[in-house]
Amino acid sequence: MRKRKLDFNFILGIVLISFVLILVLVGLFYTPYDPNAMDITSKNLPPSLSHLFGTDYMGRDILSRVMEGAKTTFFIGIATVTIGAVIGILVGAVTGYYGGILDEILMRINDGIASFPSILLALVMVSILGTGKYNIILALGIIFIPSFARVVRSEFIAQKQLDYVRNAKLMGAGDLRIMFVHILPNTRSIILSAVTVGFNNAVLAEAGMSYLSLGVQPPDASLGRMLSEAQTYLFNAPWFALAPGLIIVITVLGFSLINERGMKDGN
Repeated sequence: MRKRKLDFNFILGIVLISFVLILVLVGLFYTPYDPNAMDITSKNLPPSLSHLFGTDYMGRDILSRVMEGAKTTFFIGIATVTIGAVIGILVGAVTGYYGGILDEILMRINDGIASFPSILLALVMVSILGTGKYNIILALGIIFIPSFARVVRSEFIAQKQLDYVRNAKLMGAGDLRIMFVHILPNTRSIILSAVTVGFNNAVLAEAGMSYLSLGVQPPDASLGRMLSEAQTYLFNAPWFALAPGLIIVITVLGFSLINERGMKDGN
């Protein structure tokens, strides 16, 4: 019964993420309207055959902007996790494998970054770097490095004591080969779990920062920015907030369900 429940959650997660991915992929080549095209005569229209998700306070098609906003969110999430994972894996691998003074220095720096609440540190960094899509990516990427570094370091410390690593050393394998050919593939399940968690955090962080007008800037579409603009119209035009809010919820829930299965398989 437990396994059947896990399988259902995993399949549901795949279905939810597939829905959002289809929206993103279609948005790369086609949107029903120009996401930034304004039509004052069509503002705050409810959902219809012409505008499936309705229009916003500027007459822009919400479906088109949701497709554009989801594309932006996925781009920021992927870029952020890539920066955090690549640097974090390198730091974790080196510190976990070699230990010593290098481990002490790098992990104290790592702990210093991790000691601050991530969203607060992101807000500080964006206030220094400036707003905009690429500054968000840089800020969140740096903030996500410690989580990957800690996970990989602990795995390397455990793995380097095992017989297959000792055998590789006896056969003359170099440190880099042992680290990235022998040990790293054996940490893939925990790394994939960290990636899904990181992506979820990136989606929520980007939405929150854009909601506060510190993220993606107009006229670019952003799910968080759309929610911010919609709060004034929650009673007059609730469909304005419904679509971007649902996409955020579906994305986070989908990756959480997939991650739940990944964690069980890793154990």
